[in-house]
Amino acid sequence: MQLNRYSIPVILMLVGGGFIAGRLASSAPEPAQTDPAEQVTGIGGIFFKARDPALLRAWYHDNLGIRAGKYGYDFAWREKDKPEVIGKTVWTLFPTNTTYLGSTSTQFMINYRVANMDRLLAQLRQCGTTVEKAKGEDYGRFAWVTDPEGNRIELWEPKGK
Repeated sequence: MQLNRYSIPVILMLVGGGFIAGRLASSAPEPAQTDPAEQVTGIGGIFFKARDPALLRAWYHDNLGIRAGKYGYDFAWREKDKPEVIGKTVWTLFPTNTTYLGSTSTQFMINYRVANMDRLLAQLRQCGTTVEKAKGEDYGRFAWVTDPEGNRIELWEPKGK
């Protein structure tokens, strides 16, 4: 192997990077041994704030082909184990002053699909999570919780589940 003036810094970066990566991996918490009884089944939607929602919708349309209307865009897909069932993942922009996503500093909110809202909310409450509110709509039931880092999460049980 031939060394040059860059060799020592590169070797130190590689060795140091490996040491740091090893330290990070060893300090990571152990994963739970068992999964919770109730789990999310997928992502129902992704919502984020925009200073100018109409302008940003136009940008996403013109540059990425997302044809979002005022209430967003539905990405349609089929259930893996039930291909006859069509699902959707919603993509929506909100104005920056919305309170729908939680605190004013929050930029994003993820909506998770769930199979059994009542059991999942009971499980969350049992672990000390506060359920902000729950309500039903024509297209399903919704509830909102906040994770330990302050991120608001929307839970959605689609109608007919």
